Amino acid sequence: MPRRVEVSVRVSSGAGEVAKATADLFAKAAADAVKTRGVARIAISGGSTPKAVFALLASEPYVGQIPWAQIQLFWVDERCVGPDDPDSNYGMTKKAMLDSVPLPAANVHRMEGEMDPAEAASRYEAEIRNTFKLEGAQTPTFDLILLGMGDDGHTASLFPHTEGLDELARIVIANHVPQKDTWRMTLTWPVITQGREVAFLIEGAAKAEILHTVMQGKYDPETYPSQLIRPASGRLTLMLDTASAAKLELPPVVNGVTTMELS
Repeated sequence: MPRRVEVSVRVSSGAGEVAKATADLFAKAAADAVKTRGVARIAISGGSTPKAVFALLASEPYVGQIPWAQIQLFWVDERCVGPDDPDSNYGMTKKAMLDSVPLPAANVHRMEGEMDPAEAASRYEAEIRNTFKLEGAQTPTFDLILLGMGDDGHTASLFPHTEGLDELARIVIANHVPQKDTWRMTLTWPVITQGREVAFLIEGAAKAEILHTVMQGKYDPETYPSQLIRPASGRLTLMLDTASAAKLELPPVVNGVTTMELS
């Protein structure tokens, strides 16, 4: 039985406003984590929407306000390509943000997409364990996890009907994606659901139907893996534009924000 979750739905007028709202979320989560625990552990995704967010974070006022030295930056998933490949999530982030912010190189934890996928996943899990100082079967709790959602309902690199959906014990896995005839590395969904703050960034009319299906349709996570993301905190955030939110059945939106419940 899936857990009940309160969903904060933040609807912006367009892509630029979604990026700004998400940059605000990143900055606040980082500041709150550093104030409370002395460090902010954040996992990010690739894609066009995060790219716009990263570009904002690399500009004022954000770049001067964020406690970069106390951020430990991780990735939710990665393609099996080198860091200089155009398809690399790390490579995109480096160009959009990392080259322009004072984030120490030692605080940047990339997935090694150029390696054998299983070996790279194992190495990344070890990197997370060491950075979080985990012991035994402990799992990490990220302060913020930023996710996307594919047209097929996948998130991270957890694609429909793939073996990775059944993994409950590992932190990072290599997941074979037959739909794309490739391998990907990804955080597992139980780890994602442990995040203190978990947010989907979704925009565009092309995502309206799948978003409605995932959030308000029948619970079928094998077909729509994004339905697995029901945070243990009981809270989930959707950062949307009006086009992607068009088919959701929502209470009245006040100042761009409303709430709904997953049950």
